[in-house]
Amino acid sequence: MREHYEITEVGILCKSASLARDARRARAEERCPIRTEYQRDRDKVIHSNAFRRLKGKTQVFLAPKGDHYRTRLTHTLEVSQIARTVARALRLNEDLTEAIALAHDLGHTPFGHSGEHVLDKLSSSGFKHYLQSVRVAEYIERSGEGLNLTLQVKNGIATHSGRTPLPLTKEGQVVRLCDKIAYINHDIEDAERAGVLYDKDIPSDCIEVLGRTKSARITTMVTSIIENGVEEIKMSPDVKSSHDKLRSFLFETVYENSAAKAEEAKAKALIETLFEYYLAHPENMTPEYIIIAETRGIERAVIDYISGMTDRYAMDSFNNLFVPRVWAG
Repeated sequence: MREHYEITEVGILCKSASLARDARRARAEERCPIRTEYQRDRDKVIHSNAFRRLKGKTQVFLAPKGDHYRTRLTHTLEVSQIARTVARALRLNEDLTEAIALAHDLGHTPFGHSGEHVLDKLSSSGFKHYLQSVRVAEYIERSGEGLNLTLQVKNGIATHSGRTPLPLTKEGQVVRLCDKIAYINHDIEDAERAGVLYDKDIPSDCIEVLGRTKSARITTMVTSIIENGVEEIKMSPDVKSSHDKLRSFLFETVYENSAAKAEEAKAKALIETLFEYYLAHPENMTPEYIIIAETRGIERAVIDYISGMTDRYAMDSFNNLFVPRVWAG
């Protein structure tokens, strides 16, 4: 069955697509008789501990009261869906695209980007969630054995942020752009639900080009990428200009808005306190991170440990360590 898929890819994918038969891993593995290498990577990610923890990690709003706000997991699934639509239309490798999309935020911290910023400040070597995502897949999952993802998937993960070089594969470039499309549009919806943003606040010129609803805006952006073709993964100039303006608008009104980020200072203080505590008491981390402390250094282990926490686990750890318990008597 795998060989059939590989032959089919040659016949239906475009010349710019990444073929599963060409996938490579740092450690060779016997190939699956049923799944291609990129399908295997997708499954490895979905069954990982880090992927499951994404459901407990903040996207934008810290500890929101409501069932419908995005988490890091729902964001990941939305990126995957949008990116797969683009990849299929451009005749790129949909399996590779999906694997990169599902893995791109495995290393994200608790409390969203505020957690990332404080760990970047505390770590002597800095902290970037996209590099941590590769580290999680390569060294931390499976009790240090790692997932042994293909080189193509790892490159897509490491380069999905706009601060990094362009991904080597077209599929990675699709995920990089669709990540922005996803968070811009779903963060508007969450901000409106939270009362931080109202429909009338969205710049009218952006609405005129992109559409008024989330669905319309995503459709406009996705269609623009597809119509541009596979030679360069990008939107048309007018759509990109509106996309960029909308992104800047969100930074000004949502991401840096005091009402949306009211608890951010507390979250940062919590992470700083946990960091200092575990540096002094590494023996109180879970066993797999104690091993990292012994082999890679205490600071590296503490960064790995805290960045892997969900919001709730971080808060529970803080409470257990520093908040007095009521005596039962």
